[in-house]
Amino acid sequence: MAKQAYQYDVLYLGSGHGTFDGAIPLAQKGVKVGVIEADKVGGTCPNRGCNAKISLDAPVALQRQLAALNPVLTGQTHLNWDANLAHKGDVINGLPGMIEGLLTGSGVDLIHGYGRLVDAHTIRVGQQTYTTDQIVIATGLHPHRLDIPGGEFLHDSTDFLDLAAMPQRMVVIGGGYIALELATIANAAGSDVTIVLHGDQALRAFHQPYVEQVLTDLQHHGVTILRNTTVTQVTHAATDYVVTTDANETLTTDWILDATGREPNTADLGLETVGVTVNANGIEVNDHLQTSVPNIYASGDVIDKVQPRLTPTAIFESTYLMHLFAGETAAAIDYPPIPTVVFTSPRLAQVGVTVAQAQADPTAYTLTTQHVPDDWYRQVGQETSGDNTLIFDQAHHLVGATEVSAQADNVINTLLPAITFKYGEREIERLVPLFPTIGAAAWGQL
Repeated sequence: MAKQAYQYDVLYLGSGHGTFDGAIPLAQKGVKVGVIEADKVGGTCPNRGCNAKISLDAPVALQRQLAALNPVLTGQTHLNWDANLAHKGDVINGLPGMIEGLLTGSGVDLIHGYGRLVDAHTIRVGQQTYTTDQIVIATGLHPHRLDIPGGEFLHDSTDFLDLAAMPQRMVVIGGGYIALELATIANAAGSDVTIVLHGDQALRAFHQPYVEQVLTDLQHHGVTILRNTTVTQVTHAATDYVVTTDANETLTTDWILDATGREPNTADLGLETVGVTVNANGIEVNDHLQTSVPNIYASGDVIDKVQPRLTPTAIFESTYLMHLFAGETAAAIDYPPIPTVVFTSPRLAQVGVTVAQAQADPTAYTLTTQHVPDDWYRQVGQETSGDNTLIFDQAHHLVGATEVSAQADNVINTLLPAITFKYGEREIERLVPLFPTIGAAAWGQL
């Protein structure tokens, strides 16, 4: 596919999962590839997202597991924030260099700097221009910031993941993944946490009875949850911050997390200059991830899409583009069921047809529900709460699953192949999982 008129066959703007999972094998196939990155190589997930979060959360999950096993295990555990933060650094600090090594070792040219499109085949970085046949925009998202008086006193998830000391009191504004996950970690680390929900619900994409179990657990551990509350301003008084709500209530705190969402990184890239169509939700693409400019594509969280904006989605899109650019496919992208999980304690995970979708079409779907503590295997770990809903089509293929429990993420991962490949009874019978394990318990529900 190389064209002598251009320096590159494919030039990526951004180096996250929307890029490197596909750029590396693409370069290994002999395609001339370049990657432009203004920040840390690897993007949000390895540096200030998934990897950092799960490192900080791991002791929280273990702490909850140990507490559940009382009185089999006795004594209290204390989460040492300084040590936890240092351990997070040990886990993630080497990732940018590792990813850079994988890129350059595969023949990818890594260009450090901020890239802006000059025309449909040219990107400028500083004073240097680079020409290419195809362009992929994979610039991801950034945290949304509330536009209120005192907004400068708010912090985002990146700030939280690098907190030098855990505040004694914390206000978390928002009800999404980031809000509840980081509130869980802060609470376990000893902070007095208040979550402020703009509406009545959190995690609106999930089955609400299961969401309420997560919120109830947080409250059981001392978290205050305010619903139908809007933050109107923040003031700084001495060493404290005062959060004022639309009901004229005030919350005095030491630190405030603005977890009100994330927005696409589309500004100041020259997209409008070259005619790439962008809206408030991101870059518009067709079923080949192609933008309104035929040779410019988009990948990852920057896309305006109905699929969940998650690392696995970005990996799938990047890999699809690799096959497309290598001439190995001309077909439209065909998304598989993409699972999603909230790393609270308990976990909340789902994949495929949701409970709400199934309940709206009862002639097409059958739902079964299990109470997690009723399973003998869950009693080994003394799990006392949690529920699971499986959704079947009329041919009794598993098409959806959702669970709230300490092991919800592992259960959904176990069931994922049955949903993705539409296993029937014969295929399921031929799967012989290790026993006794959570996988065997999950398969036993089918």
